[in-house]
Amino acid sequence: MGVANNITAVLNFIAFLCSIPIIASGIWLASKPDNECIHLFRWLVVILGFLILFVSLCGFVGAYWYKETLLAFYLCCMAILIALLLILLVFAFVVTRPDGSYAVPGRGYREYRLDGFSRWLRDHVVDSKNWNKIRACLSETDVCPKLNQEYITPDQFFSAHISPLQSGCCKPPTVCGFSYVNPTLWLNPVNPMADPDCYLWNNDQTQLCYNCNSCKAGLLGNLRKEWRKANIILIVAVVVLIWVYLIACSAFKNAQTEDLFRRYKQGWS
Repeated sequence: MGVANNITAVLNFIAFLCSIPIIASGIWLASKPDNECIHLFRWLVVILGFLILFVSLCGFVGAYWYKETLLAFYLCCMAILIALLLILLVFAFVVTRPDGSYAVPGRGYREYRLDGFSRWLRDHVVDSKNWNKIRACLSETDVCPKLNQEYITPDQFFSAHISPLQSGCCKPPTVCGFSYVNPTLWLNPVNPMADPDCYLWNNDQTQLCYNCNSCKAGLLGNLRKEWRKANIILIVAVVVLIWVYLIACSAFKNAQTEDLFRRYKQGWS
């Protein structure tokens, strides 16, 4: 095996290693309660990660035993996968850029406005057609019930950094002026006309604020937060993959040149 093939094999092994954090970040995203209820793009990152893993293995085998067909397959497919990953990253960055959160005086958590998020997310994730299924799914999770186990006193809860989903779905908007009993039980609103969600709040533990716009906004806030975290890993992975791919292309050309030179020498010997 020539030097160029050795280099290509090592580079494909690096690409194989890059697929692992991509798969891990995809599984992490898919395991979140909000993604379990949405299903939109839930397994896309995982699928891309496994495809990169498979193509990298093909490239490694092709380089190690110098199978030109496998190497050509690797170079073609990896270019497509890197392009898809870049498109996904740019798309995720664009649709998660608007931030609908705002600070609440005297609270450790933030609250969320639906109109503060991108139109695409509002139209494709929390539109009326999808929301009934999402709402029913969220009500069956432990997102809200676990707040009652973690926070007992009002001071503990008001200073807590709860998730956007919990902030939007598990309690009424602060502006309504409800009196705290526990994180998911609130009574006697002082200012019920301040927000339409004030009338939608229900102390029934299967209802809470799942019908509220604040819950839809909290869900989008959760998605934004999770995708921003995953994007850090994906950006690092795609940069390494691009670097590996460019060097692999050069090494493949060198391997072909070595092969031609070897055949030339054999023809004259």
